[in-house]
Amino acid sequence: MKNSNLEKVIGRIIGKSKKEEGSENKKMEEPKGKEAIIETTASPPTNKIYLKAFPLRSLDDLEKIKNEVKSGNILIIRVGPLAEKNVEDVKRAVGELSEFVASIGGDIARLGEERIVLTPPSVQIWKEKASTSNE
Repeated sequence: MKNSNLEKVIGRIIGKSKKEEGSENKKMEEPKGKEAIIETTASPPTNKIYLKAFPLRSLDDLEKIKNEVKSGNILIIRVGPLAEKNVEDVKRAVGELSEFVASIGGDIARLGEERIVLTPPSVQIWKEKASTSNE
């Protein structure tokens, strides 16, 4: 599968979950080619928060990912390994993770073509809308 197709699939799934959250959420779509900036919106718990990177190899990895986010960690998930096996599983996994972070008050965003970031409720992802002016 081409990387641009995977990027579109992830973008559509994450975009759908953001629309479902309603207009009370004032987050904007991440511009293509720019990194998401993560900012803490509440005081962090007294224990440490870790930033962890995981490859998503199968749907069985979802429980481990959810437990890490519930523990207060920030995760960068590489979906490429699962996409090489089954694109439908990637759609299912990203959809399930989007619903999960929405249910706990966390956040999710696409980072490039093959990665997503998941945050616990204490961390919000700031996304800047791309400029549409013709300068």
